[in-house]
Amino acid sequence: MSMFFLVLLFFVTSILSRAIENQTSELDKSSRIRAQLEKINKPPVKTINSPDGDIIDCVLFHDQPAFDLPELKDQNITLEPPEWPVGYNISEDTSAGDENIQLWSASGEECPEGTVPILRTTEQHLLRASNITRFGRKGGDGSRHEYAIAYVTGEQYFGARTDINIWAPKTNDLEFSLAQVWLTSGTFEDKNLNSVEAGWQVNNELYLNKNPRLFGYWTRDAYQTTGCYNTLCPGFVQTNKRVALGAAITPISSYNGKQFTLNVMVWKDPKSGNWWLSIGSGILIGYWPSSLFTGLKSHAEKIEFGGEIVNREVNGHTTTKMGSGHFPEEGFRKAAYFKNLNFVNSVKQLFTIPVSKVQEYADRPNCYDIKVSSSKYLNTHFYFGGPGKSPKCI
Repeated sequence: MSMFFLVLLFFVTSILSRAIENQTSELDKSSRIRAQLEKINKPPVKTINSPDGDIIDCVLFHDQPAFDLPELKDQNITLEPPEWPVGYNISEDTSAGDENIQLWSASGEECPEGTVPILRTTEQHLLRASNITRFGRKGGDGSRHEYAIAYVTGEQYFGARTDINIWAPKTNDLEFSLAQVWLTSGTFEDKNLNSVEAGWQVNNELYLNKNPRLFGYWTRDAYQTTGCYNTLCPGFVQTNKRVALGAAITPISSYNGKQFTLNVMVWKDPKSGNWWLSIGSGILIGYWPSSLFTGLKSHAEKIEFGGEIVNREVNGHTTTKMGSGHFPEEGFRKAAYFKNLNFVNSVKQLFTIPVSKVQEYADRPNCYDIKVSSSKYLNTHFYFGGPGKSPKCI
């Protein structure tokens, strides 16, 4: 056989081998996607198509992902409401956040009694993901996280409450921008960080559009192997039938125009020990079971409020914006803000956090900054955010 035919045979064999490898890889990826979708999605009693393209599945309460947890699987849970913190008067809470705050339920849609709304994860979601097995989790991808936050520490904390200004910041592909409250114990360095988090986010990897969305998150090992957003893994127990974690929220603030806020409160129920989430005027969304945690079984050691972005740019800084995309100095109706910073103390009382106790942290102040203050109408509050890449942020 001539050298020409030997070379030709080798060339054809190589192409066929690569084609078979690619086909095998695609089949393997497809089977992994199907397996992941079966884990996340539960059989719906009713399906609701949201105007923004989301699909909401109404799942029987005990069929939701949380009940895949061994410690919850066989429990006959009675939905006894939690004790509200002393000093929290539901009737006086006038912030935005009633049960029509989400696009899918704004027309009056709701899930039937005995079911809860779960945002459906589709193959399209997972095909966009940088890591299928870590879909719905923070960390583990080498991306840089940047912050502009206010925080308090040094005491035992049993809850936090605040009003978060709602925006829809521009974000790059596979990056996110959020505004949230964190309640934590342990440390990132010791890998024992426990955290419960809630607020709004724009996340191009997790969702299929750039609407701001209500979300929650938890971890007990510094985001290594435990925890996730919303109900994307067993953890958060959804109890509300008209408000879904992960679904888009409305209305949104506009620059130099009308401002809208989302009231968020996370606190430890003294009866059950579970960490409950409420929004607006006392609307219970659900809870993170105490059994998920180690340090947070007892109390939080730190409360943080503020913004976070992911920066995946290799050369220079990302153009992903935080908050309104404007710096704190621009003030009301232009910069994003948190107002009415509150904490729950050891005897379950809700108090305003004194401005003298609040510390600021911004790791890239030329890109995203924060300015804490106090006033008669906003109480302890702060403006935060920024444009990302700019002449002074490179």
